[in-house]
Amino acid sequence: MKRLLFALTLSVVFLALSKFRNPAASETTLLAQKKTVQSFRVQVLSTMLSGSPERGIGEWGFAAIVEVDGQRIMFDTGARPDTVLKNARELGVDLSNVKDVILSHNHSDHTNGLLTLRREFAKTNPTALSRAHVGKGIFWNRPTGAGDSNVMVKYKSEYEATGGAFIEYTEPKEILPGVWLTGPVPRTYPEKNWSGAGRMKAPDGMVEDTLPEDMSLVAVTDKGLVLLSGCGHAGIINTLEHARKTIKSAPVYAALGGFHLFNLDDEKLSWTAGKLKEFGLKQFLGAHCTGIEAVYRIRQQAGLDRQSCVVSAVGSSFTLDKGIDALSLAK
Repeated sequence: MKRLLFALTLSVVFLALSKFRNPAASETTLLAQKKTVQSFRVQVLSTMLSGSPERGIGEWGFAAIVEVDGQRIMFDTGARPDTVLKNARELGVDLSNVKDVILSHNHSDHTNGLLTLRREFAKTNPTALSRAHVGKGIFWNRPTGAGDSNVMVKYKSEYEATGGAFIEYTEPKEILPGVWLTGPVPRTYPEKNWSGAGRMKAPDGMVEDTLPEDMSLVAVTDKGLVLLSGCGHAGIINTLEHARKTIKSAPVYAALGGFHLFNLDDEKLSWTAGKLKEFGLKQFLGAHCTGIEAVYRIRQQAGLDRQSCVVSAVGSSFTLDKGIDALSLAK
């Protein structure tokens, strides 16, 4: 009996050692552990201002191209149907090999370029911009006296007719190693970053349109979290709290994009800047509806400077290793 127990013990030890020494098993374990982004770059293709006198036009909208560890993702598609297409060409940005596009919410100043971009680049690459990531609620009707104000109701069928497909999210989801979509964001704090005048047809009836589908992209890096937002209708602090709770409890290294802070009063701006400082914010690129005054207030109250907290312009960019390139307009 003792010999049998000894033999069984040796077998268990040998099996454990063989798994430990198995290169394939070790590689799988390492890949599973690698959940941080090593290379990350965002370049703005649509926002209010043009950052160069030679290239790009501004508009009330937002779009950006994201490059992360060799992968490329489109984030929002601008307001006018052809703005992003024109700006990308002038900036020398090739979108023909980008398969995935994230739509932060239904508003037309973030979605009107979708069909133009899909149709144009599908001419040479059938998979270009063929997969759209959206939050639950983006297709809900927004009835008005003049009809449905939600352009995504119409765009859904037209986009699918081109061979495009939508992926809908109800919770945070990792779409690439270390790259997450927040999904719809809980409204913990009263950051009411929407008009309050709109109505939507939710599953339980007509209710206030709170932009429930609003979602952002979050990259987990060794420096902390990097947030990319379209309008931040859910609230920048609500979004970051949600990301730190559900994705990773870490400092916030950078916040980029539109955050709908332009119409906040001094008290709310101070509270927002204070929370961002509390989160450890080091880089802030305020585009689209963030507001110029809001960027300056955040710079001052969060203890940042003119290199690390700037107003975004078309062509401006952020990289994980070098920070913000504001171009000539905001330097």
